[in-house]
Amino acid sequence: MLSTLLRRLLALWVRFTVRPDDAAARLRSHPNPICYVLERRSVTDLAVLQNASVALKLPRPQKRLPQAFRDLRSFFYLTKPLGFWDERIDRRPPQALIELVRTLRANPDLEVDLVPVAVYWGRAPQKERSFFKLLLVEDWALTSRIRKLLQVLFNGRNTLIEISEPVSVRKLLGDEASIELQSRRVARALRVQYARQRTARIGPDLSHRRTIVTRVLRTHAVRSAVAQEMRERKITRRQAMLLARKQAEEIAANYSHAFVRFMEFALTRLWNRLYDGVELAHIETLERLAKDHEIVYVPCHRSHMDYLLLSYAIYRQGYAIPHIAAGINLNLPVIGRFLRKGGAFFIRRSFRGSALYTVVFTNYLAAIMARGHSIEYFIEGGRSRTGRLLQPKTGMLSMTVRSFLRHPQKPVAFLPVYFGYERVVEGATYIGELSGKPKEKESIAGLLRTLSKLRERFGRVYVNIGEPILLTDVLAQFDPEWNKRALEDDARLPWINPAVNLIAGRIMRNINSAAAVSPINLLAVILLATPRQTMPEGDLLRQIELYLSLLRTFPYSERVTITNLSPEEILKYGESMQVISREKHPLGDLIRMREESAILATYFRNNVLHLFAMPSLIACAFDSNASMRTEDIQRLAWRIYPYIASELFLRWGESELPGVVDAVLAALARHKLIEPTDDGSEWRRPPPNTAQAVQLSLLAQATIQTIERYYLAVALLLKAGSGEITQAALEERCQLMGQRMTMLYGLNSPEFFDRTMFKNFIDLLRARGVIRVSSAGKLEFDEVLMRVAADAQLVLNEQLRHSILQVTHS
Repeated sequence: MLSTLLRRLLALWVRFTVRPDDAAARLRSHPNPICYVLERRSVTDLAVLQNASVALKLPRPQKRLPQAFRDLRSFFYLTKPLGFWDERIDRRPPQALIELVRTLRANPDLEVDLVPVAVYWGRAPQKERSFFKLLLVEDWALTSRIRKLLQVLFNGRNTLIEISEPVSVRKLLGDEASIELQSRRVARALRVQYARQRTARIGPDLSHRRTIVTRVLRTHAVRSAVAQEMRERKITRRQAMLLARKQAEEIAANYSHAFVRFMEFALTRLWNRLYDGVELAHIETLERLAKDHEIVYVPCHRSHMDYLLLSYAIYRQGYAIPHIAAGINLNLPVIGRFLRKGGAFFIRRSFRGSALYTVVFTNYLAAIMARGHSIEYFIEGGRSRTGRLLQPKTGMLSMTVRSFLRHPQKPVAFLPVYFGYERVVEGATYIGELSGKPKEKESIAGLLRTLSKLRERFGRVYVNIGEPILLTDVLAQFDPEWNKRALEDDARLPWINPAVNLIAGRIMRNINSAAAVSPINLLAVILLATPRQTMPEGDLLRQIELYLSLLRTFPYSERVTITNLSPEEILKYGESMQVISREKHPLGDLIRMREESAILATYFRNNVLHLFAMPSLIACAFDSNASMRTEDIQRLAWRIYPYIASELFLRWGESELPGVVDAVLAALARHKLIEPTDDGSEWRRPPPNTAQAVQLSLLAQATIQTIERYYLAVALLLKAGSGEITQAALEERCQLMGQRMTMLYGLNSPEFFDRTMFKNFIDLLRARGVIRVSSAGKLEFDEVLMRVAADAQLVLNEQLRHSILQVTHS
């Protein structure tokens, strides 16, 4: 009677969501009798489950199992308090489970499956708007009766019911001789499953920060490093241990569930003021991996907002936020403390000169991974100022791999994440740094200056989850018996560094393969290809339509997301964001990139440049050639592709290139930008006075500056002569000449003279054997470099080549 009244009262108030979405359909068609399992004794949770089963037309938990099970009901509680006033947990197998096991042993033909069910009160933070409600959502603490009442009252409208896959009791029994041992085995398996579910939803039960620090300091590796520090610095053991403790406390996070709930509430208000929306794509990847894998989020790094954005996005989807590796420069007064409570742990920019710090940090990382907490770090090391992905820094990645090899608790999955912004808060700072100004150090004053920008409009933000990389698959690729080796030997395994480099490359490519194409990206790619960043409205609309069609007919990856706006809507959106302006004219309106937006627009172009790289590269071949043979196009692509692929982290291997080139040629032909001869051995561009010829030329401009930069470096090296210049001197000369070209020819692109990009290109020339370093440290080359230069001439028209040669010879 009381249970019926409780169910009816809860039905009036409680609103629930069932996860996964197909759970109800799966149970309705399940062939065996099912018995629900609830983790803790709670008549409220049982009543909600009963209401959910009625609403979803599922077997009722209060009904009895088939007669052979001796009137057992279709549910039991896995644990219960020891007494009414004693909230300690009784972990002994419940009597209902023992009876199930006894019945199955006595009747070999009987089957019954357990369905673990978890009820999370308020674990739907994307719907919360009250700080008080957020304080009452689920955590690892035992829930008192008063707290449960408050949870129902304040969070009952946002309740999550997670229904797991049915588990056969008979398969869990094992070979134990007694009913008691078999019951314990089943109960233990269920407790492990509940722990995994709770870890995936709200994060693991982390001990207090002091406990983790103490555990790290007690490891054998840290104690050995302390002894080494004593010998090298001639200090006492106490002094060395105090130093190790100080370093551990400098590193360690101080995660707080209550603070995270408060920040979700505060950040919702901030994002609503700052952005038009935060879009998260491919969350199903996380759903698939969260329970059974240690998740390592490896996003690209565009802005300081990245630290908050990913945690916020996944928390609103009902998943635990990761511990985030943050640079020590962000450990500011007050701010650093808040970041620690949000899960940030701090890392120095360099580990050089401190062997003790290296050991302490590595063991801290291993400790939080062993406890099942997901982690996050930016594999680029720092924020990209150009909008392109930076070359990966593999230090944290290497420590992650080594930590797993020492303590392989759960399989590790690296989850690449792409951030796409339509405006970045640090935009003006990036332009200044690319133009030669020194990098500003993070400070409270700098933060306060940034606050004034929060009144501006920043458009939408896109968070796309990429294809995961499973660490065990990579390890098996290098050594099928990696898990049979002594864990202490990982430092001496010769394949560790190659494996780390392979993972790093895959992460970068998978980030780019999950790009988001926004209206701002498209406008930047198109208008920056014009001399004055201006186009007639009709031409611009046709070019937008072409690019949208290319993205769909020659898809870069199935994870790339593309704006749903039409070309006309994209123009209106660009005007509303004050990125473009309209100039009225009797012959038709002109659309112009605003002067203050033009330089920063290169940043947003570079975010998606890789998506257009191959069509643009092929279009470049026709910029100065009316027709080209298929074999020449293939050879040109083969010559230039490795350098563009390295710079833009393109997804195709060199062995796939011929097929990719054929696919691009076919896509361009479908859009009438080129046409083949009857036998397909040659391709022609459209007549110069046609709209298609203009579209093809604009498409070529997307990568032409990249090829110009390569040609500039090659021309300067050829001019210097073989064995006459060092790499550092060539890099400096490239930077100065690139800067001079932007001044002479009005290139609105500070990245054109970015020294890092010249360095990466020269490094790749060396890696591919095109150039080499002599014993005197000078760069040497032969006819291979001449062939590279000759192929570049096929792509660059005569005017561009003369401009570059004029600058280099001046």
